[in-house]
Amino acid sequence: MASVTKDTIIGDILDMDRTTAPLFLEIGMHCLGCPASRGETLEQACMVHGVDPDELVKKINDHMNKQ
Repeated sequence: MASVTKDTIIGDILDMDRTTAPLFLEIGMHCLGCPASRGETLEQACMVHGVDPDELVKKINDHMNKQ
């Protein structure tokens, strides 16, 4: 199973596991379909949205490992 880091591109995370989309949406990242998400790292997106990147990385990895 692939592991997500702060340097992982959001689009790559969604390509790995589309069921992660609600995790982004619940913290206000509603632009998952926009071109920026295809090249923006998780850490960059977290900075823009005021989210702790370490907490989101853990949440995403926990979610992906449960499947």
